[in-house]
Amino acid sequence: MRKRSTGFLLLLPLAAITLLVLAACAHVVAQGLGVVPAFGLEEPTIAYFAAVLTDGDFLASLSVSLRIAALSALLSAVLGTALCAALAAWRRRWALYLVRLPILVPHAVVALFTITLFSQTGLLARLAWAMGLIGEAGDFPQLLYTPQGWGVVLAYLWKEIPFVAYFTLALMVSVSATLGEAAENLGASPLRSFFTVTLPLSLPAIAKAGLIIFLFAFGGYELPLLLGATVPKALPVAAYQAYLDPELTRRPYAMAMFSVILLLSVAMAGLWGLAARGLERRLEGGRP
Repeated sequence: MRKRSTGFLLLLPLAAITLLVLAACAHVVAQGLGVVPAFGLEEPTIAYFAAVLTDGDFLASLSVSLRIAALSALLSAVLGTALCAALAAWRRRWALYLVRLPILVPHAVVALFTITLFSQTGLLARLAWAMGLIGEAGDFPQLLYTPQGWGVVLAYLWKEIPFVAYFTLALMVSVSATLGEAAENLGASPLRSFFTVTLPLSLPAIAKAGLIIFLFAFGGYELPLLLGATVPKALPVAAYQAYLDPELTRRPYAMAMFSVILLLSVAMAGLWGLAARGLERRLEGGRP
């Protein structure tokens, strides 16, 4: 009984924070529906959602954010898995500490690194000029501030590839040290053991890491603001700038944009969870 009470007490801070977050989300959705008593708006309406979903600028911003999130999640998952496999095979503690460093660096600092490295006057452009590969700075590929969002993706990759490796490492090492070695003892090559045993059993963890990255990149503000294009803006940047509009009666429009980000994130997390659950059942041999 005492252990159960202790468990409930330990969960109270998390429960309080969760309730605050849910209340804030409900408040955002309510304002997106036009319920802002401070502005004399008390009747709920879907007019603001309709205006948002039919706005060409909003749809362009949504496309940019989805592209950035999808590319960041996919490339981070693939490259992070490769890094994780290398760490699992190498098993050097100092390498693990080295992998942690990019995860700890703030996104604003990562943006500065990205500008220093990949801009047309950055270190890589200067190195290419010194090697005679380009004739002038303008010949270096424009990676930053483009509608495709490559600069933002590069910045996310720098942080999220190590995140995937660190998130998946414990499971991959465990599988490799047990079932992977058993497969090798039965005659499988290390490469075949990895692709037929270790990797499939590590996929649920890789999928969860990919989901975290996707949702974080989809709702991320700092990197799209610092490295993204001016037009079209990423959706969180466009929503926040609409929120700062001095015309306060437009506040519900901005809140409708935030609500779309929230609702899409929840929907994508749910779909991703169903897909991950199906994958786990398939790996378990169809057991319900």
